[in-house]
Amino acid sequence: MYQISGKQYSEEHPQLNEALAAVYGTSTRPLCMCREGGVEMYIAKMNGTYIIKRMPDSGGKHSVTCDSYEPPTELSGRGEVMGGAIQTDMSEGITNLKFDFSLSKSGSRAAPAKSAQEHDSVKSDGKKLTLRGTLHFLFDEAALTRWYPKMEGKRNWYVVRRALLGAAADKRAKGSQLGDMLYIPESFSMERKDEITHRRLSLFRTMSSQEGSVRKLMLLIGEVKEIGDARFGKKMVIKHLPDCHFMVNDDLHKRLLKRFETELSLWAGNESVHLLTIATFGVNSSGTASIEECSVMLVNENWIPFESLDERLLIDSLIKSKRRFVKGLRYNLPSTKVLASAVLNDTPEAVAMYIHPYGADEKHAMDLQELMAESEMASWQWNVAEAMPDFPDPVGSSNAEGGYRR
Repeated sequence: MYQISGKQYSEEHPQLNEALAAVYGTSTRPLCMCREGGVEMYIAKMNGTYIIKRMPDSGGKHSVTCDSYEPPTELSGRGEVMGGAIQTDMSEGITNLKFDFSLSKSGSRAAPAKSAQEHDSVKSDGKKLTLRGTLHFLFDEAALTRWYPKMEGKRNWYVVRRALLGAAADKRAKGSQLGDMLYIPESFSMERKDEITHRRLSLFRTMSSQEGSVRKLMLLIGEVKEIGDARFGKKMVIKHLPDCHFMVNDDLHKRLLKRFETELSLWAGNESVHLLTIATFGVNSSGTASIEECSVMLVNENWIPFESLDERLLIDSLIKSKRRFVKGLRYNLPSTKVLASAVLNDTPEAVAMYIHPYGADEKHAMDLQELMAESEMASWQWNVAEAMPDFPDPVGSSNAEGGYRR
């Protein structure tokens, strides 16, 4: 429920758009009435429609049961990039992104070689988004990190693609609309094969047209089906693209196998796990697509991201227990940085959930205690050397105040 100029409107109210148009561009802000007194929102305009959006860094002010609720930024990697790599212009309703990767390539030189070490692939000072950070941001913005019991069985590639494109609609990077530089394959259909192929070929022909020695690159987000041998070199096969493969040179292939050894191993050993890639790619004059730089992310069968077997066990247990939660993402931060794996938001107050991995050193334990103390949020933790503790009781349970640390 929203309040605009003293009147309340539901999301389905027939006069909501008219009420938003009346105050758009003024100092009057809509209020989300999830809490007494309301929480200020702002208005964005897209394709003639007015949309109510959460104010930057205000997600924690909303009720944990509100769709606008967002865990405190210090619990994930989002806090490091907000205000630097990610800047929202509320007057225009546009979010500007700064990338640490290129979307063009000079035809006279090869892409710079990078070490396979993790810090070379994901390091950042917070002022620019890495490839993985960009994918994490879009997943957050698309609400694909949120889980409600009613979602079970309702997510597939069509739903994920639509949500990601929607999340990119009001984003801008390098002076252009993010959606114009993003290629997410359509769900394959034999009945629509020709029209889908035609749209892809039209896009690739545009990309293959060089301006001098500079070649245009785009961002690919897709589900990996296979990484293996091509007739010459290596290739990455993306699901829903049966007649199009992305070439990978030998050097990039070796670095990919080394840098993402853990992710590839978990993917190979679990049939229900999806491996997503975000990559920059170009198209040569023959229409062949080649990947320049890439990152990957694991998601479970419900398309919730995870980065370790322990985290997958936690997420699957939450889903099986029909709990409501928000999955935390790392963005640019290295794997050594302690973060909350998830935040429960079906409890009387939000609960941050932490995993103490097997073999973690004393520094990890100290960093975890420091993060829990600084966040001032109720917490739950699991030392994986022991059995998983019971989850905090949800709202409505007779024990709803127990089961977690304050």
